[in-house]
Amino acid sequence: MNISVLCVGRLREKYWADACREYLKRLTRYGRCEVIEVDDLPERKNASESDNRRLMETEAAALIKHIRPEDLVVCMCIRAPQCESPALAEKVRRADMAGKRLVFVIGGSLGLGESVLKRADEKMSMSEMTFPHQLARVMLLEQLYRAAKILSGERYHK
Repeated sequence: MNISVLCVGRLREKYWADACREYLKRLTRYGRCEVIEVDDLPERKNASESDNRRLMETEAAALIKHIRPEDLVVCMCIRAPQCESPALAEKVRRADMAGKRLVFVIGGSLGLGESVLKRADEKMSMSEMTFPHQLARVMLLEQLYRAAKILSGERYHK
């Protein structure tokens, strides 16, 4: 297993950082999993739509610097197909069998810029509900841990 989670922004609250560290620690037993953070840019008050697009594209450029041409890239988007845990495990297995790094991308508060969305091999949603990006990171890491347990034939809670 070779997975990277690319994120816009840093975890500010200790409890989110602790939860992420815990899942990353658990995942080490199954392979390589890392979190890469890029700076989130401050949003201007009363920003125009074009200002927001420029901000998202600047963040996207920082994310793309961490994506290799051979990577399998999954952008986390609200308006995308949802994935059940066994199907996520299958994505991880297929990437592993192909010898590819699986990269999940979580955008900033405005979302993901068009350039990173175009680079995506797939788009995936955790829910139609909106979650704080910090919680989304924890949830994704938990689901990756669950996927690793599924692939290892270990018991997991349904």
